[in-house]
Amino acid sequence: MQPSPGSRTRDGSVGDGTGARVSVGVLLSAASAITFSAKAIFVKLAFAAAPVDALTLLTLRMLYAAPFYVVLSFWAARRATRPWTSRTLLAALGLGFVGYYLASLLDFLGLEHISAALERLVLFLYPTIVVLISAALQRRPITRREGLALLLSYAGILVVMAKDATPRGDTASLWMGCGLVFASAIAYAIYLVGAQRLIAEVGSIRFTSAAMLVSSTCAALHFGATRSPAALGQPAAVHGLAFAMAVISTVIPTLLLGAAIKRIGSGRTALVGSLGPVATIALGYVVLDEPITAAQLFGAALVLAGVIVVSGARPSAAPPVRVADIA
Repeated sequence: MQPSPGSRTRDGSVGDGTGARVSVGVLLSAASAITFSAKAIFVKLAFAAAPVDALTLLTLRMLYAAPFYVVLSFWAARRATRPWTSRTLLAALGLGFVGYYLASLLDFLGLEHISAALERLVLFLYPTIVVLISAALQRRPITRREGLALLLSYAGILVVMAKDATPRGDTASLWMGCGLVFASAIAYAIYLVGAQRLIAEVGSIRFTSAAMLVSSTCAALHFGATRSPAALGQPAAVHGLAFAMAVISTVIPTLLLGAAIKRIGSGRTALVGSLGPVATIALGYVVLDEPITAAQLFGAALVLAGVIVVSGARPSAAPPVRVADIA
């Protein structure tokens, strides 16, 4: 039975009873997944263009993205019905530090060691980590469905890592890269678990803008404490890639996902977001000439299967994975 016009579905979307609204929502969610997945490609291209380090590149990305979020923050504030409280503001500061600054920094550092395709697969383990954190907070055992999702997802990563860990390869660098990106996924999952309530209180765009501005400030402070301002004098190619990453893989996915969640809800948006690792594998092949192997495709299929399984878990078992709340 379809929802009546203006009614709210079980996953929070507002239905209008038309297939067109759902189709548009799916397209918006798919576009957001693809544009966000391009982040790893931009990072790899920047590393190849000049000897830029991860922190400098992250700082450039955040500095270019910050003005957009200042505008979005003012726009959202004019439409807000609830003021910031000291509690929500402090929580936003903490989550912005963990979920955008720390997670991004760890992710960029990891990309210095592993391919864009493997990075996206490891990072996409975050829905399973959300399940584990939620189970720990609720002091409940892992359900069979969640256990199956964990088994599938982590088996997929091991398949890809086993293929990459050849005698001719740098196994230590492989483990270092995967470890850094996995730590990024943990930080991202912590952000998701803590962000859900705040998003409900202050709104998605308002909260995301605040978190991004916190991340930009943290990146600038970290850079100022450890680097010379001259380090920002990168070649034009690096600045162009950082700006493209800020717009295409940061601001745009946020807006697209915000529009998608209004049409199809967080549950279906999470499933469509499973296109992310596949998009990165394809982009890596086309843009970076990264090979696509049978082991990589099989591992990706296992990871996506695990995410789909866990995304379909009953609400009583775990809070929903709000892929659409962040980008």
